[in-house]
Amino acid sequence: MDLQLPTPSEFTAFPYKPPYDIQTSLMRFLYESIEQRKVAIIESPTGTGKTLSLLCSSLTWLSDQKERSRKGKMKEIAGGNDDLAADAPALAKDWVIEQTLQRVRRDLEASEQEYEERLVKARRREEALRRAATGRVTKRLDLDDDRFLPEDQASTSNEEEIHISPELRALMAKVDKPSRTGHSLEQEEEITCTKIYYASRTHSQLAQVLPELGKLRLKNPTSLVNHHPSQHSVPQKRSADPDLDGEYTPTTRAVSLGSRKQLCINDALRERTRDLDEACRELLGEKEGKRCKFLPPVGEEEKMLDFRDQILASPKDIEDLATAGRLANTCPYFGSRRAIPQAEIVTLPYNLLLQKSAREALGIDLKDQIVLIDEAHNLIPTLLSLSTAHLPYSTLTTSLQQVLVYVSRFKTRLSPANMLQLKRLVVFLDSLKKYVGEWKDGRAKEKEKTEVMTVAQLTERMGKKVAGINLLEIESYLKRSKVARKIAGYSDKQAEEEMDTAKKRQIKRGSIPPLHIVEDFMLSLTNTNTDGRVTFTLVNTAGQEASVDLKYQLLNPSPHFREVVEDARAVVLAGGTMSPISDVINQLFSNLPPDKVTSFSCGHIIPDKNLQTLVVGRGPSGGDLEFKAEKQSDPAAIAQLGQVLLNFSNIVPAGMIVFFPSYKFLNTAKAFWTKSGTLEKFGYKKEVFFEPEESSQVEKVLQEYAGAITKPVEGRRCGAMLFAVIGAKLSEGLNFADDLARGVVIVGLPFANLGSPELRERLKYVKNLELQQGISKEKGQKDAAAELYENMCMNAVNQSIGRAIRHRGDWASLLLVDRRYSTPSIRNKLPKWIGNRVVITEGFGQTVKEMGTFFRSKRP
Repeated sequence: MDLQLPTPSEFTAFPYKPPYDIQTSLMRFLYESIEQRKVAIIESPTGTGKTLSLLCSSLTWLSDQKERSRKGKMKEIAGGNDDLAADAPALAKDWVIEQTLQRVRRDLEASEQEYEERLVKARRREEALRRAATGRVTKRLDLDDDRFLPEDQASTSNEEEIHISPELRALMAKVDKPSRTGHSLEQEEEITCTKIYYASRTHSQLAQVLPELGKLRLKNPTSLVNHHPSQHSVPQKRSADPDLDGEYTPTTRAVSLGSRKQLCINDALRERTRDLDEACRELLGEKEGKRCKFLPPVGEEEKMLDFRDQILASPKDIEDLATAGRLANTCPYFGSRRAIPQAEIVTLPYNLLLQKSAREALGIDLKDQIVLIDEAHNLIPTLLSLSTAHLPYSTLTTSLQQVLVYVSRFKTRLSPANMLQLKRLVVFLDSLKKYVGEWKDGRAKEKEKTEVMTVAQLTERMGKKVAGINLLEIESYLKRSKVARKIAGYSDKQAEEEMDTAKKRQIKRGSIPPLHIVEDFMLSLTNTNTDGRVTFTLVNTAGQEASVDLKYQLLNPSPHFREVVEDARAVVLAGGTMSPISDVINQLFSNLPPDKVTSFSCGHIIPDKNLQTLVVGRGPSGGDLEFKAEKQSDPAAIAQLGQVLLNFSNIVPAGMIVFFPSYKFLNTAKAFWTKSGTLEKFGYKKEVFFEPEESSQVEKVLQEYAGAITKPVEGRRCGAMLFAVIGAKLSEGLNFADDLARGVVIVGLPFANLGSPELRERLKYVKNLELQQGISKEKGQKDAAAELYENMCMNAVNQSIGRAIRHRGDWASLLLVDRRYSTPSIRNKLPKWIGNRVVITEGFGQTVKEMGTFFRSKRP
């Protein structure tokens, strides 16, 4: 049995001394959770050093695990005697065992030093390439590259030589690739290790991880660099290359994974393709001479192995990887994949971790690894989104037409087995097309334009012929034969033959074959559980014939995540606001024993005096403030809200952000206030900005908002006011620190629209599941559907609230404008670091008084 690792009382790798108590508590909690193989849910507000604490704790465990593994090897050699640990030679009476242990220790240390030397050389080689790039004649991109044209139109051309000065060539030769002679590349031993898969939602969020990683003061206990010699240790060996001495600075081996879109450096390919993934796959299947020029020829992997070492030699984010790939003239997408086995920490976006197909494509094996998911409040929506498959009616008809043409053209050349599967595919597509057409005609006269059905119901409605078809078998055939690409290619070729030359030149290659979209939909229909639903929606577009959008979605987010949980050693979900945590457990981990799941919610590092949280339930006229859906178009309610915000703008200094539950409510209020003159009054107090509906305008609005806050006071104006929408572009992932948000106002509660058929179906599913499980409810307690509905609302609220306090010295007032926030069920779902600071004001006079006292205390 492995030696149990004791949880450290302090973490020496943490760069800031001493860490805050909540940081130490978090690190101890995470270390213990990893060691005990648990699922851990961590809530740590922004500004508390969450990322740094997560990295420090997990990498400390990883370092201790290496030492434990090393001791295990030594113990095994010593014959399994429990009394013989790492220092066994000093205690062992058997001289042979002592000598054997010393030899093994020397071999391990020599191997570690050799590997460190390789990485040092890789770092120096990269530096030489970087210097060479400054003296390099920039190569002109050949946008007329004809490698993607048909063979009979292709011509051969040599790459333009890159001119490098003799001095730079000599420098590069000095740090040239390490010799691999003496054994074949195929025989090179692949170093693998326990690793941390660090996932987040976006690459911009992941880009913040590597700078934090660089702050840690990690030790490598098994490396000669940090090995403290004892009486049994061998002296440190000097490098065979004197230039390498003194350069050993072991860093955590890290690799960032991204999509082809982020990492492809083949500019000609990017220019000529509609879908980069598909175009890249097409190139991989080409013969020698037509493959991508950034991939080493088949059988010549040495260049890729050198680039792998270069990736691991120093941490690189996605942009750094792309730059390194251009310098080394090697594909960073495949280079990063090659580096995974030897990496100790792998950063990657959600979709690459959560999708089984993506993990398999990357060669990711989660068995006994650590999975750390940051910004995990997005995990459940992401899982539901990844399980969704869309199939437009136009794609369905195109696929059927293409398959029919292909079968007709090649029926004499197709084998009986292939012909059988294609005929079954035709039956399925034709039956689905006919049923969708009938459904569309039937819905045209009805008010309800959407219908939700189970997979079994859809199959039954498509007819007996489809009921007898094994869709899994067809899907497997399509994937194995790659016939979808051949069918699409033949159809494109036929279409091109009917075009003139000018139009042919405008065609971009590499579009997704329509049949691939059908494949995804078919695969969804093969799901054996009853958690899936198919939605038919009638889509009316002005000037066009009505169409139908088919969508498959899972109502349960846990199936896609279950395999990750079952394989990994430990799974950690971390976020600034994970509340309500019970909702995360119920939706993702209800199948696990209670002792397998643990949670940690820490307070904020700011002093209590720096945060004010008020529930504002009454307006200036004394009326209740409650912005349910029916009140959001009531002129009296909107007028009263305008008076509330006008009073707030008089008191809150600098920046004030006002979050509305929906764009519809915000636009209605904006129109009313414009007409009544209230918006003009806002402008006297603060410069007014609105969240744009176009993402491309967000940065411009934010820059103008920040600029308005720093402007000198003009007349009565002081600062700026930004109106935004909960759950939209400004409600998460943005940093409104200091004067950017001295006041955050949440108007109403953003309950989802119950008119959505998909939402109604999900709530119905959750409620039925609770009934099937025989869970009894106490009097007055909400059922599972009502609880989920409320939790979805509060998850969105908590993200918006988190925009304000971003560091230890920050301060702000949080104003919850709706009397429903005073109810225990809602208040208890606020983040723990806010919940114990909430003040429910008796009237608007008390609200103004509390705010005045708070902001006066912050004046310099």
